[in-house]
Formats: sequence, structure tokens, C-alpha cells
Amino acid sequence: MNDAAKPLSATTPPLGAAIRGEFLLDPDFLTVNHGSFGATPRAVLMAQDQWRRKLEEQPTRFMRKVWPGAIRGAAAKLASFVGAKGEDLAFVENATVGCNAVLRSLSLQSGDEILALDHGYAAVRNAARHMAERAGGKLVEAAIPYPHPDAKSIVASVARALTKKTRVLILDHITSPSALLLPVEELIALCRGAGVPVLVDGAHGPGHVTLDLDALGADWYTGNCHKWLSAPKGCAFLWARKDRQEELHPVTISHGLGKGFAAEFDWTGTRDPGAFLAVDAAIDFHEKFGGAALRRRNAALARAGAELMAKRLGTETGADASMQVAMWLVRLPLNGSTNQERVLRLRDRLIDEFRTDAPLHALSGAIWLRLSAQAYNELDDYARLAEIAAKLSGRSN
Repeated sequence: MNDAAKPLSATTPPLGAAIRGEFLLDPDFLTVNHGSFGATPRAVLMAQDQWRRKLEEQPTRFMRKVWPGAIRGAAAKLASFVGAKGEDLAFVENATVGCNAVLRSLSLQSGDEILALDHGYAAVRNAARHMAERAGGKLVEAAIPYPHPDAKSIVASVARALTKKTRVLILDHITSPSALLLPVEELIALCRGAGVPVLVDGAHGPGHVTLDLDALGADWYTGNCHKWLSAPKGCAFLWARKDRQEELHPVTISHGLGKGFAAEFDWTGTRDPGAFLAVDAAIDFHEKFGGAALRRRNAALARAGAELMAKRLGTETGADASMQVAMWLVRLPLNGSTNQERVLRLRDRLIDEFRTDAPLHALSGAIWLRLSAQAYNELDDYARLAEIAAKLSGRSN
């Protein structure tokens, strides 16, 4: 899953501030948070709008004659990008929907356990808790040591939490609150040895790290395309291993029931097709600006930005480069409460007072700032962010 070690080529367009005009980003805002909702380039928005126009020229003709081939064509291109086959991949609106589809398709019984990580995405953990408790089971959470975790300790924590009652592990590829690149291959192998299927929540995977889903060994993988791949909002996918497809159904059951995996997910009712079909343009944009080399560049920039910030603040990063890619956490020099109310108040000040978009998370008795690096960022952004974080921390009590 590691990208080949080669630099950006001489023909790659310039990055950083030079390409911010490719996006609709507010020039007066410091955007160092690509991990929450992404940012869609103008060219991709234009492709989305063109698909919408084709639909509106004659809606019935489009849905009957154009949509079936177009959605499968988009699935095939996206599947190639993530190391899979088109027939094993279907579009969903976001990774949370993908996780819900898998969880709702499980045949859970009283006493069954769903295993997740305590750094997992809160919305997905809620869905898992709901599904487990509705069946008379429970959600179990394996703890991630933090800060400064390592792969060995994470694998050991999951191994301790596995029981004979575990029916599925929900495994984040890259955690949302702590931005950790988890040892997914080792964890999948561990669960396979225990006979436990694995659902990978890859919300931050596509366009962030190189994927080879056919080789990964998971049972299901769901990923957002609107984050690091910069597709329109509402574009994500759900991949399922062939032996897991017959039992898998979308959250919305519709006309495709019983007609196969792709048929069920491709048509769940009337919806705007533009986000899914513009994924071709998003992949082209990503490749135009470097593809694998862009992903390496973003990882290196995020590391440099996080280390710059930690030095300026006199604090630390949450993990080392072996476990973080293009998102990093830096501890803010704050004392006192780390309750959610304070975190949200500080986040609002970042947005309203400092015109800065960077999430804050409370972990292990501290408040951490999560920064991202994308093609439109450069090191000066993080020098500016460090000064803002220093002011925020100095005037927060």
C-alpha cells in the first residue's frame, strides 16, 4: 500500500498557493482541514453540473438509457483506482452509509458483540451500538494507547478484545479524531485467524493513501471520495468481497432486491447522479497534480507543518511518521477542562475570530489540533496556523 518512491515529475503543475484558484476556497480563510469535508475543484464541479444538465434535458431517457451504463462505467474507473474490480464496488453517499449497510445486513443474535476501536468515528460507533443492542448484544471498544501509539500495542489491544462472541471488527483505516494510519493488514490477518470478518471504515483512504482492496483481505471496505480524492460531496463507495455480496443490502431496499449486489446499490430511488458520475473527473484531477507523488508530497508537508507547530507551541505531535500521513495532531498548550463544551467553544473561536478551519479533539486529557495537507497548502500555512494556535491557547482560559 506504500507509494513508489519517486518525486513529483517536472511536468506536474505547481502546487500550493499557485493552484488555490482551482478551488472555490475563501481566500481570506486559512483552510488546513481537508479531512472533514474535503474541497471540490472547479473542474470537478463543472463535470458534476454537466451530468445534472444531461439528466434534466430528459429525465426519463437519462435514467433508463444513460444511468445504468454511466454508473457502472464510473464504478469501473474508481475500482481501478482503488485496486478492485468494478462489479465488486457500488456507490453510496458517504462511508457512514456504507458502514450502516454492512451492519444492517448482519444476522446478529442475543449476546453477540461488535468490536470497534475507541478512536473510531463516533457516528459509526453509534450505528454499531444501535445494531448490537437491538439484537440483544453489545458494542465492545478496544483502546488505542495515546499519544505515541505503535502498531504492536494496537494489534495487542484488539487481540485482547476479541472473544468467541465477536461477530465483526469495525476497523478505521485512518482514524478521524487522532489521524492514525492503523496497521490494517496485521489486524485483518489477526481477525481472519480468529474467524472474525472485518469492515474497514476507509473514510480517509481514497486519495490519501494508495489502496489495493483485492489484496487487502478485508470482507468489506467503504471509503469517501469527497475528502482526499476531492469528488463532490455525497460520493463514496462500498466494496465487498465476492463471498460477502449476496448477504449485503443497501440501507434503502428498492427495485433491485434479489438482482445482485450492483443492481441493488445502483438504484435505491431517485437521487442526483452528478456526485457519483463526476468521480471520473476527480480521479483525473488527482492524477494531473501528481497522483501517488501528490500523496507523498501531502504526507511530507503535513509532517513538516505538524513539527513546525509543535516546536512553536513547545508541545508534541500525537504520533510519529510511521502512523500519520497527510493528517497530524499537535497538542495545544492548554490546562484545565477538556470537556466537549470547551472544545467546541475553542473551535468556534478558530472559525469566527481567527478565520481558520482546523478541528480540535480531546484525547488523553489534552486538547489536540488536527491539521491536514492537500495540494493547495504550503508550509507558510502552518507557520500561520502555529501563530494562531499560540494566540488561541494564550487567551483561552
